[in-house]
Amino acid sequence: MAGNASLNRAGIAKQDEFYTQLTDIEKELRHYRRHFEGKTVFCNCDDPR
Repeated sequence: MAGNASLNRAGIAKQDEFYTQLTDIEKELRHYRRHFEGKTVFCNCDDPR
C-alpha cells in the first residue's frame, strides 16, 4: 500500500482533514454536466467568498 502512505501517516498522527482541489472537482464534474443542468449546487466552505 505504498500509494496510501500519506493517508496511513495521517491516520496515525490523527490528521484526518483533507481537501479536494478545485481543479480535480472541475475535471470530475465534466462527466456529469447533463445531471447538473439547470440546477444550483451549494458547497460547504470556510470562506463564503
